[in-house]
Amino acid sequence: MSTQRETARAILAAYALPALPLAILTLPLYVLVPSFYARELAIPIAAVGQALLAVRFVDALSDPLVGLFADRWRPRFGRRRLWFVLASLPTALAAFLVFTPPQGAGVFYLMLWGIVVSVASTAALVPYTAWGAELSTSYAGRARIAGWREITALIGTLLALFAQVLVPLAGFPGERAVLLALGICVLALLPVTALIAVARVPEPVDLSVARLSLRDGLVHMRANRPFLRLILAFLLNGFANGFPATLFLFYVSEKLGAGDAAGPLLVLYFLCGIAGVPLWLRLAQRLTKHRAWCIAMLIACGFFLPATFLGPGDLGAFALVCIGTGFALGADLMLPPAIQADVIDVDTAASGEQRSGLYFAAWGLATKLALALAVGIAFPLLSLAGFDPAAGLRAESGLLMLAVLYAGLPIVLKLAAIALMWNFPLDAEAHAKLRAQIEAQ
Repeated sequence: MSTQRETARAILAAYALPALPLAILTLPLYVLVPSFYARELAIPIAAVGQALLAVRFVDALSDPLVGLFADRWRPRFGRRRLWFVLASLPTALAAFLVFTPPQGAGVFYLMLWGIVVSVASTAALVPYTAWGAELSTSYAGRARIAGWREITALIGTLLALFAQVLVPLAGFPGERAVLLALGICVLALLPVTALIAVARVPEPVDLSVARLSLRDGLVHMRANRPFLRLILAFLLNGFANGFPATLFLFYVSEKLGAGDAAGPLLVLYFLCGIAGVPLWLRLAQRLTKHRAWCIAMLIACGFFLPATFLGPGDLGAFALVCIGTGFALGADLMLPPAIQADVIDVDTAASGEQRSGLYFAAWGLATKLALALAVGIAFPLLSLAGFDPAAGLRAESGLLMLAVLYAGLPIVLKLAAIALMWNFPLDAEAHAKLRAQIEAQ
């Protein structure tokens, strides 16, 4: 029995390993890159926001195509593993180019390589998350797989944060040197960890008993009411999380006047996220995954509320905000994908075809749409309110808008997501009946 557990843990560890370089890629892309291009390359903040909005919308077009091919193409090596390993190298290369712009690079450079890295990472992430969803068929097992993956991702995020301290200590000051170091890490680690995962983790069994046309498949997806309810809640919550993720560095440096504390505060935030994952797993087993997620969002709302009113000298109070919202982060990252895996079973039972790729493509599309809306709305509104560091504008109205977008608006959005998810119809008992139906087919 202990040997079986060790084998299962080795497989989980191998599967989770690529999440580390993918997280090292993600944090700079969404948090450091916007401020770096606005500050160091002196690109107006509104132009950066428009460029990133264009990147997200172009990238969104790739999600359904990748999802369809990932489900329909069945090579001998495996429809999940082959897609993932083939996409890992172009993802790493494009990320390196985004992180290391030449002197004089402008909006077009950011837009071009931003699109390439986003599309390539979609081709990697859709089969990767579908692979994880199909590795287990149990209600609790899927949460465990997501927990392993997201803890590893949070460790990667912390490594990206530590790089901001260690790289200057090694004698290479400045954001450009930090982004270069992170680009090298992604370029070296992502292809290697992808190869380890495909060598150690088995291809999931395809439980499809039918092949649907695209039109019939979309009809079944539209009829999947738990999926529609979940993805709307996820979109609202992702939109809520997109504002603080995009504006964190501006909030700490300009609203609190403590730019040097941004790195330690992010470390605190993500450490609390790691610490929270085992507790959210336990709560999800005791209650349900959707109720545990709702409780996490309520906690985040409670801690975001005072952040709307903080100002210079309130660094200690904001550290408490980072602790509370960081603790809720573990649930935000782990529980929705585990619920999504259960929602896919609703479709599989009804349609006869297991289409995890298409469903996780829709999931990715919602994620990107939420982030695109956050960036595309936040930066122009800040500019209109009189906040643009590249132009030296820091009006009081702009700082107020920064606080409202960072903390106030996310509360409203999260409360709407909670209203959708509190009485979600899929729990362990309902899921067990679904699995029995699928096995009977």
